[in-house]
Amino acid sequence: MAALPDIDGASAHDPLLSDSSPSLLAQIPRSVHRALGGGPVADVLLWRRRNAAVLALAGATTVWFFFERAGYNFFSVLANSTVLVVVILFFWAKSALLLNRPLPPLPNLEVSDEVVNKVAERARVWINRVLAIGHDIAIQRDRKVFLQVILSMWVVSYIGSLFNFLTLAYIGVLLAITIPAIYDKYQEHVDQKLGVAHNVVLKQYESIFSRGQGRSTNEKKTQ
Repeated sequence: MAALPDIDGASAHDPLLSDSSPSLLAQIPRSVHRALGGGPVADVLLWRRRNAAVLALAGATTVWFFFERAGYNFFSVLANSTVLVVVILFFWAKSALLLNRPLPPLPNLEVSDEVVNKVAERARVWINRVLAIGHDIAIQRDRKVFLQVILSMWVVSYIGSLFNFLTLAYIGVLLAITIPAIYDKYQEHVDQKLGVAHNVVLKQYESIFSRGQGRSTNEKKTQ
C-alpha cells in the first residue's frame, strides 16, 4: 500500500503552497452557504428559496418607495397601523364571544429566556471586540489598528453624507441579496481578482506604514 504524501511538509518547502501564493489559495473552494450560517437566511440570500428572496426584495423596495419617495412619515404610519390592528383584534374578539366563534389565533406574545441569552451573548462579544480595539489604540499604541479605525470611520462618514439612513439600509438589503448569490456562482473568478487587489493594497499599506515608522525613528534620533 503506497504511503500518502506529507502535505504539511510539502507546504513548508514548496513556494506554490506557501502563504505568499494567494492565487492558489483563491482556488480553494469555500462554502458560501456555510459561511452565511447554513440556515433559511442563507437560502434566501443565495436565492435557493426564490419566492422568499423575491418577496424580501419586493418588500424592501416597497418600504423604501413608501417612505422615501411617497413622503410618508415612519412613526405616523407605524402608529396608524398599530391602531388598525388593535381595533380589528378587539372587534374580532368581541364578535367571537357573541357568535360563539374561535378567538383570534394569536401566538404567545412573550420573549423567552433563550432568546434573551443569545442576544446578550452576541452583544457581549461585539462589545468586547470594540473595547479590545480601543485598548490596542490607547494602551498599546498600535498604529496599524489606529489607521484601520480612522480609515473605516472616514468611509462610513463619507457614505453617510451621500445617503440618508433609509436609503442606506435599502442599499444594504440590495447588496445582501445580490452579492452573495453572485459570489456563490462566480466564486473562483472573484477570488482570483480579489487576491490580486489584496496584494496591491497590502503593498501600498506596507509602504505607507514603513514610511511612518521611519519618520518616527528619525524624530526620536533628532530628539
